[in-house]
Amino acid sequence: MASTATAGSRRLTGASVPPLVGALLALTAGLSLPVFRDPEGFLTGDVALPLGAAAAALALAVTRRPGWRDAGGWMALALLGQGAALSLVDAGPMVRYQHLWQGAELVAGVRSLAVAVLVLQGLLLAGRARGVVAGALRVARARLGALGSLAVLGAFGITSATLSRELAAYGTELVLATGIQALQAATVLMAAARSPGAPWTPSDEGPRDRLPWLLAAWTVGVSAVLAWFAYQRHVHVPDEVVYLLHARYFAQGLLELPLPPVLAGFDLDLMTVDPDRWFSPVPPGWPAALAVGVALGAPWLVNPVLGGLCVLLTPRVVEAVYGDRRVARTATVLLATSPWFLFMCMNYMTHTLTFAAALTAAWAAGTVVRGGHEAWLVPGGLAIGVVALIRPLEGLIVAGTLGPWVLMSGGVPLGRRVVRTGVLAVGSFVGTAVVFPYNRHFTGRATHFPIMDYTDRVYGVGTNAMGFGPEKGLGWPGLDPFPGHGAIDVLVNGNLNLYQVNVELLGWSVGSILILALLLFGGRMRRGDWMMLWPVALVVGAHAFYWFSGGPDFGARYWYLILLPCLALAARGLQEVAGDEMGGPRSWTAAAVLVAGAVLVFVPWRAVDKYHHYRNMRPDVRVLAEERGFGDALVLVRGDRHPDYASAAIYNPLDLRGAGPIYAWDRSAEVRAAVLEAYPDRPVWVVDGPTVTGGGFEVVQGPVTDRTRLLPAPTPASGGSPP
Repeated sequence: MASTATAGSRRLTGASVPPLVGALLALTAGLSLPVFRDPEGFLTGDVALPLGAAAAALALAVTRRPGWRDAGGWMALALLGQGAALSLVDAGPMVRYQHLWQGAELVAGVRSLAVAVLVLQGLLLAGRARGVVAGALRVARARLGALGSLAVLGAFGITSATLSRELAAYGTELVLATGIQALQAATVLMAAARSPGAPWTPSDEGPRDRLPWLLAAWTVGVSAVLAWFAYQRHVHVPDEVVYLLHARYFAQGLLELPLPPVLAGFDLDLMTVDPDRWFSPVPPGWPAALAVGVALGAPWLVNPVLGGLCVLLTPRVVEAVYGDRRVARTATVLLATSPWFLFMCMNYMTHTLTFAAALTAAWAAGTVVRGGHEAWLVPGGLAIGVVALIRPLEGLIVAGTLGPWVLMSGGVPLGRRVVRTGVLAVGSFVGTAVVFPYNRHFTGRATHFPIMDYTDRVYGVGTNAMGFGPEKGLGWPGLDPFPGHGAIDVLVNGNLNLYQVNVELLGWSVGSILILALLLFGGRMRRGDWMMLWPVALVVGAHAFYWFSGGPDFGARYWYLILLPCLALAARGLQEVAGDEMGGPRSWTAAAVLVAGAVLVFVPWRAVDKYHHYRNMRPDVRVLAEERGFGDALVLVRGDRHPDYASAAIYNPLDLRGAGPIYAWDRSAEVRAAVLEAYPDRPVWVVDGPTVTGGGFEVVQGPVTDRTRLLPAPTPASGGSPP
């Protein structure tokens, strides 16, 4: 995108100083006032309000010039309104889907001020925006037709909130959430209508386009900052614990670990126990890549760097599909500012590598489709194989997307296209072939995956398999509301994931689905748009056969491969809205406000409200070990297996015998006695975990050399497998 603003748009004038001071004051208040912090002193989700105020003041500062002041006021109101709306969201760091606060909690504390902001926003709109909004609705109806308009409004409303256990609560929240989204949409519309032009419009740069490189650097930097400060370079999801442990022993050249000296004292979810070995059953692709980061001493940087690679690949793939660099550049901007993408680049999960490998395969296939050398199909096929080594089902989905693209591409005879598709398929098989001896080593069968063997053992045969039936599911309360897997589960899982796409895909105050719906029901779909809908259908359709939605971790993560198609369709939607009377060039002003809100308000709010100490997983023992000098001690961790013991266990030496502290789960008197016997010469510390303290890890005793003086062991914990 290239700037089209006036010459004075890049200079701050003296009139910009007061709002800049206001932005600084708002940010200082949000970071320092106790009302925005929890009892431990950490920021809460209420900080969204001062974040919105700071962003609003910044908008006023950059629009203090002739022709932009009225628009700047509405831009500021839109950003402040987004901060107020997010303050009313109950998300938090626990494992749950976000909802609006209910009842008295909706107006408790600082949230009463947020409600007042929204009421004021509504009054201002009622006084000045009715004509603009009514005109926009008339234009939209003329373009969309009656059925199209109803479809867009339905998509806008139904994705504004997700299901609750009580239907009355769900209905109330749906109405309120839709109203808040509509309020933000009307404000953004006013900002666009009052602007004298667009702050930017898509442009077609020359062959040496620097924008992807700048956005890649931005992605690496932002996601690395999030990984350091919000995620604290620490694993949080149970899957991440074993991914990192798996990567650590891969980095040492090991395929498995010896059994712990006391299995019950070192028990971790997602670790298979055989008579003579202990190993992670997850597919090997991601741990192998993460092992590179382990070897370099910075596993937390692997996903940020992969995120930068994804940004560089995105414009190449989108341009190969559309033949339109403007769409490609817009989609790349949307990717680099997508909260869904940035937070995936922050964590230790598999999805960023899967995305990078899928993009690599798509780039290679697109190069051939557009007339490039057919040798590109070999690395393209190998990249599909890499996807399968990470997430086997997604490997099939990527193959099902790229295979038909290569087969149906024009310009060459059918026989040659069949050969091309065959080369891609063979490359895919070669890329994933290593998994067959790997599977045989652990399960005895080349086609039986260790993860399926694990769930069959722990939860019952077939419980984690694809398909329908009463036996499906692992019995996770709250995340799997109905026993088994049937039609109702498909609908519920679809609702949960579609809602998360609306929230996380773009982070826009108007939701992410609106711009997609305007394109889909606007009647001007291109061939490239239909091509982008195909992988979306594959991803959603394939996962309809799986019992679990993926949960609330990092958005609709089982649908993550729809990220690029959805962003490309969003870019096309912006192009369509800006290209005719529905929006015109001023639509790019609306896009600028929405992107600014995502970056300045949504991302920092989400970082502190949800992902700091997410799932109560904290790196405190890492700090305590340094501050208190644990040395070569035995550290007994009291609390649940997850998060208390899992947070500490990841810092254990691989052989559970080496130098440094050994962390054991102090789950019962019997287990403690066995652990103490296994480590007779180490001083002992006793540490309470977050579920015991209600806060961080705390040392309650130690170092103890006379073991008869140890505090009593806890009563047995349930130790149930976390979702």
